[in-house]
Amino acid sequence: MNRRRNGKSTKPRGYPNQLLRAMGRYLPHKGLALRSEDQRVRWTDRMLAVGGMLFSWSNGSTLLDAFEASRQALVSMYPTRKRPGKTTKGFLKTLTKRSPELVAGIKNTLRQRVVQEAGWRWRWKRWVVMAADGSRVECPRTAANEAAFECGGRNKTTPQQWVTSIFHVASGLPWDFRRGKATDSERGQLRDMLAGLPRRTLLLMDAGFTGFDLLGSILRDGHDFIVRVGANVTLLAALGYEVQYKGSTVWLWPKGQQGKQPPLTLRKVEFISHGHKVCLLTSVLSPELLSNAQIKTWYRQRWMIEVQYRGLKQTMEHRKLLSDSPQRAQAELDWSVLGLWLLELMQAGSRRWKRTSRYSLAQALRVVRRAMHRRGRVPAGGLERQLRQAMLDNYRRTRPKKARDWPHKKNEPPCGYPIIRTATRREIRLAQAFYAQTIPA
Repeated sequence: MNRRRNGKSTKPRGYPNQLLRAMGRYLPHKGLALRSEDQRVRWTDRMLAVGGMLFSWSNGSTLLDAFEASRQALVSMYPTRKRPGKTTKGFLKTLTKRSPELVAGIKNTLRQRVVQEAGWRWRWKRWVVMAADGSRVECPRTAANEAAFECGGRNKTTPQQWVTSIFHVASGLPWDFRRGKATDSERGQLRDMLAGLPRRTLLLMDAGFTGFDLLGSILRDGHDFIVRVGANVTLLAALGYEVQYKGSTVWLWPKGQQGKQPPLTLRKVEFISHGHKVCLLTSVLSPELLSNAQIKTWYRQRWMIEVQYRGLKQTMEHRKLLSDSPQRAQAELDWSVLGLWLLELMQAGSRRWKRTSRYSLAQALRVVRRAMHRRGRVPAGGLERQLRQAMLDNYRRTRPKKARDWPHKKNEPPCGYPIIRTATRREIRLAQAFYAQTIPA
């Protein structure tokens, strides 16, 4: 027998109910209360969490449009519950206040779901392979946003937030993220996320993460890395510290750290990409554990993190946020990234046996938006079948995809090739002193 309240059936028949069940599969089952002891509270934690996800998926061009679309879907999902608040201001005020606690709890649950969805792909040999990168997201050009976030790009840019994310490479799913003002360091944000990495992580990073302190922190936490280095990095050869010198062995030891900390012993791997020489460094010294060919393969798969940012900015239309105050803009960015994370989990869970490279985020977003606005019965197969069919087109392109001319297209030069020089006698003596301290008496 179906329970009735206010004369309405609770039997899940329509699109919104299917969408709610798909979302509930990955959201926390505990800690997000649907009811409140205070009957006057209209935005409970679960209403806020579901509403924040729907808000990030809506295609409203203003805060009011996005809120109305998400609230309408939310009311359809909970027809027998007390209606949430009707004002955009009330929703954003409550969401901003509760966002830090809610986001932290949801992130922990989504990480567990990533491990489950990855299955046998979770580990490769002894490592969990993750990719890290950062990007900027624009905010409205208000005085408050300019003071809080600053402008980290070229002149005459809008206020921006810097977000650094970590993704699980084999499954293509997010793992963690940090945000800050436009001038924040992506190295510092990644260092803050090291504690949340799984045991024995292999981090794939570009040339922006070559800091000596960061790489040392990664090794001290029991992880390994593959990082690209450019012309701003100086490497030492023939230092002879800890390992027998080989042609591929180099040492990273900035002058400011010599005599204070031991050098980092690394392996150098080179290859040609699009006519440019690429130099990679890895902390895995043994080619038997990690071959040069596998290093190249893993690093090339790092491109997927760029696709993730394109999905956030272009597909989900969050290139520029809508909030004109810093607190709301921070909450909006948090829920935008969580919305991307949840949408990809829902898509991966609907067809876990398919190749992740064939997923279409744009198609999945269309399915979800139809579910938010459509009424009536769901077609055969339901929402899960539609997510399962959200695949990339199979046609073969006969012409290049990039535009013929784009006046603002970025043409950043390659990062170059690192400087490799032979270690001096002084550096060799300093290295030997550190080596002597590590030998047990």
